Amino acid sequence: MATRRQVIVLWQIAIFAFLLVIWQWGFEWSKAVLPRAYVPKILDPYFVAKPSLIWQSFLRLSCLNDPSDFLVCFRNADNNLWIATLVTLKNTWWGFLFGSAAGIVVGLLLGRSDVLARIFGPFILAFNSIPRIALVPLIILMFGLGDVSKVVTAALVVFFIVFFNTFEGTRAVDRDQIAAARLLGASELTILRTVVIPSALAWVFASLLPAVSFALVGVIVGEFIGAERGLGKLIIEAEARANASEMMVAIFIMMIVGTMLALLVQYLQSYLLRWQPQFERSA
Repeated sequence: MATRRQVIVLWQIAIFAFLLVIWQWGFEWSKAVLPRAYVPKILDPYFVAKPSLIWQSFLRLSCLNDPSDFLVCFRNADNNLWIATLVTLKNTWWGFLFGSAAGIVVGLLLGRSDVLARIFGPFILAFNSIPRIALVPLIILMFGLGDVSKVVTAALVVFFIVFFNTFEGTRAVDRDQIAAARLLGASELTILRTVVIPSALAWVFASLLPAVSFALVGVIVGEFIGAERGLGKLIIEAEARANASEMMVAIFIMMIVGTMLALLVQYLQSYLLRWQPQFERSA
C-alpha cells in the first residue's frame, strides 16, 4: 500500500505532466475547439514558448546541441548559459551573504541598545522607504557594469529584510532569562552569545528564506539595467529579439538557482535550530 509521501509525489508528478501537456498542445486544441477571440493568450507560443522549443533553446544556449563542438561553442559564447548562471549565482550568493551578515550585526546592536536604536532608527526608516530598484542606476553608476554593482544591489535589498527581523527578534528575548544570566555573573558578551542569539535565531531564519529570493531579484534587476554577463542579460537580449523560448530558459534556470539557495538555507536552519521541537525530526 502506498505511503502518504508516495501519494503526494504521484499527485505532484501527475499535475506537472498535465500542465506540461496543456502547455505543449493547449493552444492548438483551443484553436480547434474555440473561436479565435476566446483562445487564452497565455497559451500562445509567441508569448510563452512551448516546452519543446524551450528545450531546444536550452540545448543551444548551453552548447549541448552538438556535444562534439561544446568547447568551441563555450569559448565563442561570452555569455552562454553556463557562464551566465555561474555569474548570477555567485553574485546572488555574495550579495545574500554580505547583506545578511550586515543585517544581523546591525540588528543585534540596535536591538540590544536603546540609545543606538533611537539615534539610528529614523535614518534606517527613511532609507528603507526608498525603493531599492530606484537605487540600481545610481549603484551601477558608482560601481560600474561589473559584478560588484550586482552584489551591492543584492546586499542592499537583503540588509533591510534581515535587519528588521533580527531587531525584533532581539527585542523579543525573554527579559527574565537575561536577568537570570546577569544574576549568575554572565557578562554582556556571554548573554549575547548564550541567550540573545539563540532566542533570535528563529526570527533571523524566518527572514533568510525570503532574503534569498530578494537577493536574486536584486541581481537580476541590476543585470536588466546594465551588465556584462548574467541571466538577466540573457533575458534582455532574448526580449530584444522577441525570443520567448530563450527568456523561458533563463527564467527556469533562475527558479532552479533560487530553489537551491533556499534549500541550503533550510538545511542550515534545521541544523542550527535542531534543539527546537519542530526541527528535531529533520536534524
